Amino acid sequence: MSEIFGYDDDRETASAAKVRALEALLIEKGIIGSDSVDTVLKHFEVNAGPFNGARLVARAWVDPEFKKRLVNDTPAAIAEMNFPAGMTGAEGEHMAAVANGDGVHNLIICTLCSCYPWPILGLPPYWYKDPVFRARGVREPRNVLKEFGVDITDDTEVKVWDSSAQIRWFVVPERPEHTEHLSEEELAALVTPEAMMGVALARVPETRRGA
Repeated sequence: MSEIFGYDDDRETASAAKVRALEALLIEKGIIGSDSVDTVLKHFEVNAGPFNGARLVARAWVDPEFKKRLVNDTPAAIAEMNFPAGMTGAEGEHMAAVANGDGVHNLIICTLCSCYPWPILGLPPYWYKDPVFRARGVREPRNVLKEFGVDITDDTEVKVWDSSAQIRWFVVPERPEHTEHLSEEELAALVTPEAMMGVALARVPETRRGA
């Protein structure tokens, strides 16, 4: 995304080097253990991540009543799922869902920092934290979406939702066409973090489309 938002290609590499140096210093001073960071990363590989959000979206696609509950009372709907403990902690507080459809497309940003529903979407991508994306997402969301490959028709309203420490948004994308034959598990495999941020559409490969 560096070509879109105008930062150097080596910026992420440089930031990673700084993180490793800081981690080494914290370990040396005894503030964290040598396995502390690995433990946190493992949590987001196994327990919390976009696979949870994909399951929520797939359930919403096959169960209209669940979709209503997910939009109207997101924490309660999430509690219905058999997710690991801790969905309401570690950036999971006050999560809220908005649904695409009926002439509306939703885009999620965080103008202040990088607030993000970690238990549902995983760790935020680098570009999501970029000041250029955050600013342009507010000023010209249609142009930003187009640069991501999402062309929004003129008669479709684009709503921009600003995540914060008080509320963390995610999108229920529209169910793709030609998916009537897919199971809930197969539908979940079509849902990407980008689709749940509003910068992509959920799509089904042509090879998996029904007759």
